[in-house]
Amino acid sequence: MTPELFVELFRDALWMVLLLVCAIVVPSLLVGLVVAIFQAATSINEQTLSFLPRLVVTLLVLMGFAHWGTQMMMEFFYEIIERIPQVLW
Repeated sequence: MTPELFVELFRDALWMVLLLVCAIVVPSLLVGLVVAIFQAATSINEQTLSFLPRLVVTLLVLMGFAHWGTQMMMEFFYEIIERIPQVLW
């Protein structure tokens, strides 16, 4: 296995992880920001008010992007399987 091949596989894996995590975390962060601004404007200091909307948005995003994320992971798995001869020789 050449170092270039290893670096390429590692880079592709990190890129896929970054995309999958950002697809879930970024909407939750945006909702948290909106709720925090709302709480600051209205002086409401309820902790569950910030937790529940983020939880709901995270679950909705997981339901909406589950097929896409699974498809990405399957394609990456097939790509790794196809590269086994290059890794072994």
